[in-house]
Parts: sequence; structure tokens; C-alpha cells
Amino acid sequence: MDLNKIKKGIIGEILFLLLFVAIFSCKNNIEAILTSQMNTESESNPFKNRDTTPKQKKDYIKWVEFNVTSDALSTAYHYDIDSYKTDIKLDWIELLAYAASKCGGEVNKKAILEIKKAAELIKSGESTMQALTADLKYYSYYYEAYSAILDGFVGEYEIEEDDENGDKVWVKKYGLKAFSPIAKGFPYSDYDDFGVSRSYGYRRNHLGHDMMGQTGTPIIAVESGYIEALGWNQYGGWRIGIRSFNKKRYYYYAHLRQNFPYCKTLKEGDTVTAGDVIGYMGHTGYSSKENVNNINTTHLHFGLQLIFDESQKECNNEIWVDCYALTNFLSKNRSEAVKNEETKEWYRVYDMKEESTETAENAVTEAFLIKSIE
Repeated sequence: MDLNKIKKGIIGEILFLLLFVAIFSCKNNIEAILTSQMNTESESNPFKNRDTTPKQKKDYIKWVEFNVTSDALSTAYHYDIDSYKTDIKLDWIELLAYAASKCGGEVNKKAILEIKKAAELIKSGESTMQALTADLKYYSYYYEAYSAILDGFVGEYEIEEDDENGDKVWVKKYGLKAFSPIAKGFPYSDYDDFGVSRSYGYRRNHLGHDMMGQTGTPIIAVESGYIEALGWNQYGGWRIGIRSFNKKRYYYYAHLRQNFPYCKTLKEGDTVTAGDVIGYMGHTGYSSKENVNNINTTHLHFGLQLIFDESQKECNNEIWVDCYALTNFLSKNRSEAVKNEETKEWYRVYDMKEESTETAENAVTEAFLIKSIE
């Protein structure tokens, strides 16, 4: 037997075992170090217990058709104001949404009967709006859509009135606090022209309501809000865009007067109160050159855009609603204006105050200050 070979074999096995032990020990040490580091990072990581998976954006309304007659608006409105400060208060938007749900979105004569029936059941205590709408699949949709259009039109406010001595005094009221876009005492004519064809620039539908009148007729802010756009647009001519304080509504007043389109002190970011004079009727527009009268008929183009998400503000799927019935309904509340012969400006005669407006004005002012700093 060769002792040298045996010794070499034993030594080789011993070396192999030592190498294996060393590798195994090193592996355990590395894993321990990595685990310790991961635990340390996890403990100091502020996101360790936070769900960082992408969140799905909340769905929002993409389309609205406002097929509500002015008679239906008036019927629901009167139930609302007549029940003010009674034991059972009726809400006009709820009544309109209920009728739309019952009548497939057509709120006309048939729907008015539904409004009356529901209102009487609720007033008598025989039912509630919650019970009446429990099985109506589309009630929540119509309520959200109609709220986007009408929310803030009715409520408490203060307005100036003349007392027995002819002095102006502040009077608290509850009722319609939105105004017709045409000042009181100025004639106008209109018809339902929403969706008719337009061809300047490109073929498109008319997404607004035209109100024909005299050049220089004072144009009124329908609702309180802030000026989001002011200046020239080749389609609308001189125009003003006003956003409601809740940001759901964007009012578009276009084709304003050549050389004197709007109140001289107005600028983007300013807040206005419902009933304020904001501009003057004209026929500017249809020109890439500023201050041109290329519209044949003097009129106000009045548009109302609904915005459920900011992505809808300027896109190919904007929501503009038919304002014909709405302007007819608002014609019962027209702001009276007087002319300053020296400046040629028109101003409202009776001021109005809304409790919610002061808070909203402060928020808008702060937002524009921050924007200007940035």
C-alpha cells in the first residue's frame, strides 16, 4: 500500500471540507448582513406601510342634456320658495331630478304633473324624496347633473331696495339670486338655436344661445364668480368667461361691443357679483384681427359649460348645455342698470350680497396672488 497516496487523499478531503465550511459560513454572514440592512431601510422608509399602487381616478359625468322647460323650472322653484322656513322644506333641484328620472330626461308638461304629485306627497307627510326615489335608477345622475347647472341659483341673500323715503336699505331675502344676462328694460328676442350649424373656421354646432338686441345693451353677470377669460377670440370676438365659485359652471359672453366691449376696470382674476354689469352687446368676431365687426346681427352669444373634472375645461368633449329655457326662466329676475353720462359706463342700481360670496372672493384673491408669485 502506498502511504503517500493515502496521505494525499486524506489531506485533499480535509481541505475540501474546510473550503465547504468556509463558503457556507460566508453565505450565512452575507445573508445576515443583507437582512439587517433591509430591516434598517424598512424601518427608516416612510413608505413601508403605505399603499403606493396607482389609484383609479374617480369617474365623473361625461355628458348632460338639459331638456327642462322654463315652466318646469318655475313650478319646481315655487315649491322651493313657498316651503322656505316650513317644517318640510322642498328642494327644486330634487323635484326636477325626480321628474327627469320618471320621464326619461324630458322635463315638460308630463313631468310637471310628476313634480306636483311628488311635492304634495312630501308636503302632506305621506312620503319623502328618499322613499320616492329609492327605486329610480337614474335619479342620482340627474340630481348631480342638474345641481351642476342650478346649484346656487336659489338661496338666501341680501339686496338693496328703496324704502318709503326713497332711501336704499338692505333687505334679507330667500329666492332667485341669479339674473338674466340682459339688463332690465332692454328689449331682446331669441329662439332655441342650440346645436344649429356654424361654418366660420370649420363646420360645427352652435353650443350656446343667441339673444338679439341693441348695440350697447348692458350685459349682466348671471351668477357670482371670477373672471377666467377676457379679451379677443376670433370666433367670439370680444368675450368674457366667468367661472362660478364652485368651479362647476363656466359662463361665456361673446360678440361684445366694438371699441367698448366691457367695463373698463375689469381684468382676469376679478370677482363679480350676480347682477353686475360686465359688458355691452355688439357684433364682433369671426376674424383673426382684433376689434372687427364680422357678425351681421347684433346679439349676445351666451354659453354655459359644465365642468365635472378640470380635464373637461378645454377638450374635444366639452359639455355645453342648451340655455334657452334657462334664460327664459331667468328673465323674471333682471338687474336694473343706470348710465354714468360722463364715463358712458353702466352700473347696477341695487347691490346684492351673498354670505358665501365673501369667503369665495377671499379664496380666489389668495389663489391669484399665489399664482402671480409663482
